[in-house]
Amino acid sequence: MSLEPDTAGRASIKDVAQHAGVSPQTVSRVANGYVHVRPAMRERVLASMRELGYRPNSAARNLKSGRFRSIGLVAYNITTLGNERTLEAVAEAAALAGYTTTLIPVADPTSGNVSGAFGRLEEQAVDGIILIMSAELGSPDDLALTAGLPLVIVDSDVATEHTLVDNDQEQGTRLAMQHLLDLGHRRIAHVAGPDRAYSARRRAETYGRVVAEQGLPVVEMQRGNWTAASGRAAGAAILDSEPRPTAVFAANDQMALGVMTAAHERGIRIPEELSVVGFDNAPDSDTYWPALTTVHQNFDVVGQRATEILIAMIDGEPLPENPLIPTRLVVRASTAPPHQG
Repeated sequence: MSLEPDTAGRASIKDVAQHAGVSPQTVSRVANGYVHVRPAMRERVLASMRELGYRPNSAARNLKSGRFRSIGLVAYNITTLGNERTLEAVAEAAALAGYTTTLIPVADPTSGNVSGAFGRLEEQAVDGIILIMSAELGSPDDLALTAGLPLVIVDSDVATEHTLVDNDQEQGTRLAMQHLLDLGHRRIAHVAGPDRAYSARRRAETYGRVVAEQGLPVVEMQRGNWTAASGRAAGAAILDSEPRPTAVFAANDQMALGVMTAAHERGIRIPEELSVVGFDNAPDSDTYWPALTTVHQNFDVVGQRATEILIAMIDGEPLPENPLIPTRLVVRASTAPPHQG
């Protein structure tokens, strides 16, 4: 079987996968020396590599040490609170472990853009990659994974064999909803984040499950784009509806701030007439009027854990299970039992 490489003079992992009749993930595992590949399949992949003249990555030029002590970071939307904190934590953890980091921002989270970023990192000779997408990437087969490079994915729902690290979005949402339920609220509205965002989708889905499990009245969900302005617009739609909800769970603190602004504009007292819960525990959430009850996400732990796992993979240690980092509820002055009368 003949196959032309998709780049001039050089075969890619996709070329090898197609030639051998396997997935790109299998080629990556063979190239990286993972043992959990059937011998016959391994031989088929190696034969395709030889026939196509495929070389795993630029690390092959450094066979003597086998390490560059460098980690690549590919991230979408790096200015959000969570991604910014996660990137900082990765850089700090990598530095403590003696690794440098190289960041390539991705303006649009398409598989082609991510693949291009992987290729650039491969040329810069990194030992592994941490991918921070916070948005849907599609099928894992669409990702042209860099051959031989360990990969850890943060904040994504891409269906892949690669290790995922994230805050526990479902647990955090259930903490927020249970708090409102314990206070006696039944009519609870939700301001969701962008549908393409993994964390927003998980929070919205969990909110819907809690509503169904508890037999709560169904309130039309409003959607924002993480900004306070979008939360204000969503809050206006919620508060102008009848019957008006007694509580709002917003998918992040900025949108919760917008909901509170909409309430203040209508003379609705918080928390006497409306309880509001956010998500993130942003640095200024305790200065909102009133101070915001919210779910604390451990972005620093996510970054540290992702770095630790990636370095373990680089060193050939056993792959850990996909970890979810627990969240916690921070109760402040924006929530109270529903107003009577």
